Amino acid sequence: MNNSASPTAPATGKRPASGHGHRPTRTPEFERRLARRYRAERNFKRMGQAAIVFSIAVLVFLLGNMLINGIGGFQRAELSVEIDFRESGLTGDETSLTAPSSAKVLELQGLPEIVDRYAQRSLGAAGAEQLSADAWRDIAAALADDPGLIFGRETFELAASSDLAAGLADEGSPEMQALADRLQGEGVLSNNWDLGFLSRSDATSPQQVGIWGALKGSLLTMAITLALAFPIGVLSALYLEEYAPKNRWTDLIEVSINNLAAVPSIIFGLLGLAVFLSIFPNYRSAPLIGGLTLALMTMPVIVISGRNAIKAVPPSIRDGALAVGASPIQVVFHHVLPLALPGILTGTIIGMARALGETAPLLMIGMRAFVATPPDGFTSPATVLPVQIFLWSDEIDRGFVERTSAAIIILLLFLLAMNGLAIYLRNKFEKTW
Repeated sequence: MNNSASPTAPATGKRPASGHGHRPTRTPEFERRLARRYRAERNFKRMGQAAIVFSIAVLVFLLGNMLINGIGGFQRAELSVEIDFRESGLTGDETSLTAPSSAKVLELQGLPEIVDRYAQRSLGAAGAEQLSADAWRDIAAALADDPGLIFGRETFELAASSDLAAGLADEGSPEMQALADRLQGEGVLSNNWDLGFLSRSDATSPQQVGIWGALKGSLLTMAITLALAFPIGVLSALYLEEYAPKNRWTDLIEVSINNLAAVPSIIFGLLGLAVFLSIFPNYRSAPLIGGLTLALMTMPVIVISGRNAIKAVPPSIRDGALAVGASPIQVVFHHVLPLALPGILTGTIIGMARALGETAPLLMIGMRAFVATPPDGFTSPATVLPVQIFLWSDEIDRGFVERTSAAIIILLLFLLAMNGLAIYLRNKFEKTW
C-alpha cells in the first residue's frame, strides 16, 4: 500500500486554513469590545460587593443603636430602703404570705405606710417622696417568695420615681439632678440591672413596666396562628397540587390565593373586626381573636410556598412509589410530603415572622388595651410585643424610650429563637434524592 501523500492534498506540511483549528483575527474593534465586557463585569462585581458592605453597615448601625439605647432599658434607678419587720407591726406566716391574696392582706395591714416611714428614715423626706408609689408591691412579692423575711431586717432596692431617674441620668430638672447627686453620694441611689423587666407587665411608670405580659400574649397568639395556618395551608397546597382538577375554578382559586398574599395586613384586621368579633364579642383583645386574624394573613404564604415545594419533588418519586404498590394517598403522605416539608417550613418561617411583627391588624381588633397582668389563657385580655412597642414609643416620658429599645431587643431575640427552631426542624426533615 502506497503511504505517500494524496495528489489532492498539498505537501506543504501546513494545516488547512479552514476547519476547527482556525483562529479568527482579533481586530482592534474586537479588543475594545472584549475590554468593555471585562470592565462591565468588574464594575458589576464591585457594585455587588458595595451593596453587601452597605447592607452590613446599615444592619450594624441599627443593631448598635438599639443595643446602646436598649442597655439602659434593662436597668432602672433604685433606692435602698432598710426595713425592720420585727418592729414594723406586720404579721403573717408562710401560708398567709404565699396565698394569692397576700398583697391585699399586707396592704390592709398598712404595708404602704410602713414602707414610707422607713423610706424617710433611710432617704430623708425629699428622697422618700421620690420613691415609686408601687414600691410596696415589690416588698410584698419578696415576702411571698421568702416568708422568713418578716422575722428579720432586710434592705430592699426599690424603684425610684421617673423624675428622680431622669435626674440621675442628668436629664431632669436642676432640683432633681441635685437630689439624685446627693442620694447617689450617700450610696442609696444607683442604676441596677432590672431583672423584673422580664417578669412584670405594663404600667404607667417606666420604672415599673415589664415585658412579660406582652411576650406571653405574643406566644399565645403565635400558637393559635401556627395551629390554624400550618395544617390548613399544607392540606390546601396538597389538594391543589395533587388532587384538584385543572379547570377554570382551580385557576380562580390560585389567582385568589396569590392576591391574598399581597393584600395589606390592615385589611385582615378589618376582616377580623367584622367577622371574628361579631362571633366572639366578649373576646376583644384576646389571643384567640389575634391568632385567628393572623392565621388568615399567614395562610396564603404557606399555601404558595407549599405548592412550590410539592412541585419540586421529581415525578420519578411518585412513579417509583406507585410501581411498588403504594396507593395514591400513601404516595402523597409517605413520599411527596416528607420531601416537600423543608420547603414548606421555609414558607412557614417567612409567614410566621411576618405575623410576629404585625401591628395594624391587631390594633383593629383591640389588642392595644392596657394590660397590667399577664393573660391567663387564649381568651384573656392581652397585648403583643409589636403593639406594646408601639404604645411605649408614643409615651411622653423619656424613660419609655429606653424601655422601647429593650422591648425591640426582646422581640428580635424572640424572632431569632422562633426562626432558629424552624430552621432546625427544616434541616432535620431535609432529604436528598
